[in-house]
Amino acid sequence: MIEVQQLTKRYRNTVAVNNISFSVTEGQTLVLLGTSGSGKTTTLRMLNRLIEPTSGTIFIHAKNICSQPPEVLRRSMGYVLQGYGLFPHYSVAENIAVVPKLLKWPQQKIQKRVDELLQKLQLPPEEYRNVYPAALSGGQKQRVGLARALAADPPILLMDEPFGALDLLTRAAVRKEFKELDELKKKTIILVTHDVQEAFELGDQIGLMDKGKMQQLASPAELLFYPANGFVREFFNQHRFQLEWQSVCLKKIWNDLPEVRNHMNATLSSDQTLWHAMEEVANHDTDVYAFDEETGSARHVTFECLKIAIQKQKQQG
Repeated sequence: MIEVQQLTKRYRNTVAVNNISFSVTEGQTLVLLGTSGSGKTTTLRMLNRLIEPTSGTIFIHAKNICSQPPEVLRRSMGYVLQGYGLFPHYSVAENIAVVPKLLKWPQQKIQKRVDELLQKLQLPPEEYRNVYPAALSGGQKQRVGLARALAADPPILLMDEPFGALDLLTRAAVRKEFKELDELKKKTIILVTHDVQEAFELGDQIGLMDKGKMQQLASPAELLFYPANGFVREFFNQHRFQLEWQSVCLKKIWNDLPEVRNHMNATLSSDQTLWHAMEEVANHDTDVYAFDEETGSARHVTFECLKIAIQKQKQQG
């Protein structure tokens, strides 16, 4: 769906983005991860032509984005900013309605869409529709910013440090809502962050950037167990233990777990992570079981089995 070829951005003697290429398939979430100055935000902004590339090509649905006016391109994409980006003199409803109004939607359709999104984002319309941004908490502002990006139902969503301005507890809660929101299930999402935990929690693929270059583009598990170079390996060292357990699902080690016939007492599904399974084992005095809907099989989950599975992953890497 999105194809980036040899993209470069230079500012005089500085190369902000250096000849990177990647593709994002429809419905996939790609996280661009890296420290400040790595080029990830510049890359994101070139996708909707807020920044024009020095060289390289970007295709969306096999169409060169430079073949259409920037304003038309941007209306086909949702864009969520770190600092909320809400218009202070617009009400919540007016902020959300910005793009649908530009697209000349009928007023009744706009109102219905605004109320629908507010409801989905746990902001009751009758309570928040006419409120102004100054009266909202950080988490509420972020939800409104997301609603505005989703208002015209664009197929692509660009997100630049969307949770960066939130405190840790609010950020975790909003991320959880983000993952569960049905509006996002079929969106193609590119998200920029410097938060490693956030990247692993939300990304199908992660592009790790440094000094304008793409160091590795891979799944979360591949980054940990099959690092492309020393930079990738060292980047995750501080968080490695938890990330390793969070990046592998029970389904991946299913055949290494003891089989059981009865799944009636299963409290885990095969799609859950080893980290989640470990927490379940630690919090129960009785045996813990997992069930796989695809095969109809059940497994006995123990801490020892989980530990052996992680060791296997490391050895294979």
